[in-house]
Amino acid sequence: MPRLRLTDETWNVLSRIMHLSGRIYNKPEHRKTLEGILYKMRTGIPWRDLPPYFGTWSAVYRRFNLWSKKDVLNELFRVLTRYADTDWLFIDGSIVMAHQHSTGAATADDESIGKSRGGNSSKIHLAVDSGG
Repeated sequence: MPRLRLTDETWNVLSRIMHLSGRIYNKPEHRKTLEGILYKMRTGIPWRDLPPYFGTWSAVYRRFNLWSKKDVLNELFRVLTRYADTDWLFIDGSIVMAHQHSTGAATADDESIGKSRGGNSSKIHLAVDSGG
């Protein structure tokens, strides 16, 4: 069985935030879906290797994409940042290499991918509170 992170108390808070947006319905499988998304992000496994405990990998992937497009995950993060414990703040930066085909597409969006000696890359900054 996969390592789970969401306690009942944490899930109650997160589900209230998700449902207040009016874009997510109250479904029992949303907890396992969010757990699956967190598990995938934490371990870095491919979507297809997601343990079946969370549901089919394609269903979790589709819901992740849907929630991203509906801005549900960003809203969740925005609300959670209001409750950040900033007594301790951990900051890190990392350079992420981009695939050679990731640039040059004719889009209006800014991909924030630059050219360096090592090739196409972007720098990601992360700050977390004492709760992670």
